[in-house]
Amino acid sequence: MIDVIVAGAGPTGLMLACELRLHGVQVLVLEKETEPAAYVRALGLHVRSIEVMDQRGLLDRFLEHGRKYPLGSFFAGIDKPSPERLDTAHGYVLGIPQPTTDRLLAERAAELGAEIRRGSELTGLDQDERGVTVELADGTRLRSRYLVGCDGGRSTVRRLVGVGFPGEPATVETLLGEMAATMPADEVAAVVAEVRQTQKRFGLGPIGDGVYRVVVPAEGVVEDRTTAPTLDEFRQQLRAIAGTDFGVHSPRWLSRFGDATRQAERYQVGRVLLAGDAAHIHPPTGGQGLNLGVQDAFNLGWKLAAEVNGWAPEGLLDSYHTERHPVAADVLNNTRAQMTLMSTEPGPQAVRRLISELMDFEQVNRHLIEKITAIGIRYDFGGGHELLGRRLRDVELKRGRLYGLMHAGRGLLLDQTGRLSVDGWADLVDHVVDVSEELDVPAVLLRPDGHVAWVGDDQQELLDRLPRWFGAPIG
Repeated sequence: MIDVIVAGAGPTGLMLACELRLHGVQVLVLEKETEPAAYVRALGLHVRSIEVMDQRGLLDRFLEHGRKYPLGSFFAGIDKPSPERLDTAHGYVLGIPQPTTDRLLAERAAELGAEIRRGSELTGLDQDERGVTVELADGTRLRSRYLVGCDGGRSTVRRLVGVGFPGEPATVETLLGEMAATMPADEVAAVVAEVRQTQKRFGLGPIGDGVYRVVVPAEGVVEDRTTAPTLDEFRQQLRAIAGTDFGVHSPRWLSRFGDATRQAERYQVGRVLLAGDAAHIHPPTGGQGLNLGVQDAFNLGWKLAAEVNGWAPEGLLDSYHTERHPVAADVLNNTRAQMTLMSTEPGPQAVRRLISELMDFEQVNRHLIEKITAIGIRYDFGGGHELLGRRLRDVELKRGRLYGLMHAGRGLLLDQTGRLSVDGWADLVDHVVDVSEELDVPAVLLRPDGHVAWVGDDQQELLDRLPRWFGAPIG
């Protein structure tokens, strides 16, 4: 029996495979497509995802293939500078195309021992108290202890377990594709700059060799979104919006997306779980989608591994839904709000001007950037210190940096007193005695995902908190 089958080899599924393998969990990733997608849907990583890669020792790989950009102008495309002194060591956006992200995560998953089986489409499943039986399109049947659906917005796994996907249907649609253009690059840039003064859902961005990533509002909303648009449809809409079709030709791929917002009612049904777009879909405004899925996997991975390995305390796996469902609900809310602010209608434009004025207040601008980048998230761990439930940024220690100590995916007690102990949990929690001028607390207990589970200096309080996240002591 396989420990965990992951349906879907996108960023969410691959990140989850990496996290599970850190804990020795056997993982099989099933992907229906025979080859990785070559087209670029997502363009980069936000701060929290950059931190996630840093926590697992992967950031240098991503930096090698990416480009750093400032954090401003991400909320509805409203042009404001990045707030100063954000609570992170990585105050930038990392521009990196999704195929590269997919490749880097797939390489890491394979290094850790995960099996990725392409051309394997999941078509059926049945679960009982002991595990899940999965059926593939070719008739193959596989058995696993758990199944995680990371298979996108039209998730087969979600449908087969009967989880509702309520929300709002698309009201507007956008065309997206990659194609060449005959218009000189400087003229393209000038036209795009002019059009984007009023139409924020429009753009032609060069991606090399005379090819552009083209985004343009569609004429309406089609009934069958799986039907790809034609090049003529792109040309027609480019002329309608920009007054020129830029001489576009030779498309690499063409697609369409809407602004529907939907969220799975439950993230877990028995031994089947959902993550990424299988659990939530929303407009791409703010570039949050890929990041939200990667962060789902980061939250779920160690908890599911704890269940498989037999040390999970009661309710640990349930906390995946209780923590991540509200986070996605907030993303659905802010992306829908951004779509409204990007409308060219007079009413939304009036609201946009008002929001722009409010963003001149540093506190408002900071709040919205922290929302987009996910560094403002605080899970509900109950009352207590202001750090409780938040992720801790990468702080500099006397002997290195915090995130450099978290590559193995274990819990961590950062002890500035030298008087504390994690005896009984040493197999799950690293005890680091070190000091940081950036951390004004005596000690913090971090979960494997870097969120603060306890703050203080009292040994008995620590012993009371450790079982909540790491189970009963051993020995």
